[in-house]
Amino acid sequence: MKVFKILPLLATAAILSLTSCSTETFPDDDIAAVEITHAPQAKQIEIEILELINQYRIEQGLNALGNHNTVKAVAYTHTDYMVETEQVNHDNFPERRLSLQQNADARLVSENVAYGYTSAQSVVTAWLNSPGHKANIEGDFTDFDISAEQNEEGKWYYTNMFIKR
Repeated sequence: MKVFKILPLLATAAILSLTSCSTETFPDDDIAAVEITHAPQAKQIEIEILELINQYRIEQGLNALGNHNTVKAVAYTHTDYMVETEQVNHDNFPERRLSLQQNADARLVSENVAYGYTSAQSVVTAWLNSPGHKANIEGDFTDFDISAEQNEEGKWYYTNMFIKR
């Protein structure tokens, strides 16, 4: 296979390896809710991501989602964890889900995570180009929020959480 035919496939694989989504359901046995401290003040990139997602939802005939400080606080705990471990993952998702059920009356919880994107548009575009992430963005949710944090090298990590109350 010629190199020019392989490059688009490699680019797609690279994009998908830098983003991930979760809507897994787990039994609540043996898990503890994430401790919620406070929601940090929104960064400009976070505001832009929320606006882009709501703009997309409205264009699709879906309801705009409301920002939710508890969702942001829980998302922040995970983004901070990913920065610390230097891995994009859904570790401890059952704990975050339980925390949002207990503290935000969430009946349904989902999340998208990503790493390395340098702008709001680039991370939202990557999520929309991935069927699982797009399904979360288009899902039957009422609220959402996001946490975007940089590591010491300036690389961005993202946790975008969605809930239905």
